Amino acid sequence: MAVSRPLRRLLGVLEIEEEQCRVALESALSEMIRLERALAGATERERSGRRLVVEGARSGDFTDRLAGLEEARAGRRGAAFLTPQIASAERDAGRRREEFLAKRVERRQVETLLQEAEARDGIAAGRRSQQGLDDWYLNRPASPGSSEGNECIAGRGRRPKGTVFAADET
Repeated sequence: MAVSRPLRRLLGVLEIEEEQCRVALESALSEMIRLERALAGATERERSGRRLVVEGARSGDFTDRLAGLEEARAGRRGAAFLTPQIASAERDAGRRREEFLAKRVERRQVETLLQEAEARDGIAAGRRSQQGLDDWYLNRPASPGSSEGNECIAGRGRRPKGTVFAADET
């Protein structure tokens, strides 16, 4: 019983740490997803700029072509800015995932130790209970006419009458 109380406290602390790591992992993953969506938006902005350039060239409208060129350039600039940030976010998410998994393994190890300690405590309690029952049985008042039976069972005296052992038959 003494072992399981500190293990329970440790398990509680590890559960809290695992939860914090899980929240940090979710945050890193959501940041990475946000950056990937922004990259998709920048890529779409570049595509729409190129379409505007093509439409301006067809219609002969110089301002549409210039606006399309600027739009495509802004999309490329945004993509160039976001690409290293996404790589960094992926590294961060990987690091956080490893931390989370390490905390989960640590918590499960303590859970296993706690279960084993509780099982040992249960076995010890069962043994103590059985020992108490055995002591009670051996020390109970003898019923009339069977005082020899308790002594033989306890190994402190003679055999009950009528008991035959193999060694006696030779």
